[in-house]
Amino acid sequence: MVEVHSHTVIDLPPDIRAAVAFLRGSLSGLIRFDTEYMPIRIVIAPDGQIVASVMESMLRSTDCALYLPEEPEDQEQDVLQLMVSLERFEEDGEHGHLADRWRIYHGDPPDVRWALMAIDFCKFGQLAIDGEAMMVPNSLSEDEASVCRLMNQDRTADLRTLALRYQEIEIEEPRMVGVDPLGFDIRGRFEVVRVASDRNLTSGEDAIALIDELLASSG
Repeated sequence: MVEVHSHTVIDLPPDIRAAVAFLRGSLSGLIRFDTEYMPIRIVIAPDGQIVASVMESMLRSTDCALYLPEEPEDQEQDVLQLMVSLERFEEDGEHGHLADRWRIYHGDPPDVRWALMAIDFCKFGQLAIDGEAMMVPNSLSEDEASVCRLMNQDRTADLRTLALRYQEIEIEEPRMVGVDPLGFDIRGRFEVVRVASDRNLTSGEDAIALIDELLASSG
């Protein structure tokens, strides 16, 4: 099993970086709790844990796993398998802002209960990865809101162009909802589109520079 004790994207080995990038680009999947399987949508918390709206029975289970994405495009596509431990949190409590983050990405939740999920173990292709290595804090979390605000106020046409050219998805009213060192997320009416970065973004200014580069190269 691959173990990594770094907590920054910059220091991650390439294969672990690929697994973390895959996680950040796969926000819908299946959760297995005991012997049951259910669809689930997730977001990544600033500290690298997973956030989801969950059922009470999921919180009570001691055997939970995530399979991302829910529907692979073909049989050869990798599926990320995560063993997770769920911790309940209340919407009006200390971690209530994480429920708001989930709503920004996905809209109304299917359940009224919330969970933080710590990753215990990851299987990605032929790799077995220590769960701690997958929970990488977002070093751009302090810049995230300002970058999203700029793009959503002044550059929605650019977001529409990026989603269409890089993911072949047409979004009428795009909203940037997340930024991290590995890329950014654009929400449409029915899905969240991930635009990944080939380099590790180091600041909000770097994220804006990447957007400009992507637009120039695709123009």
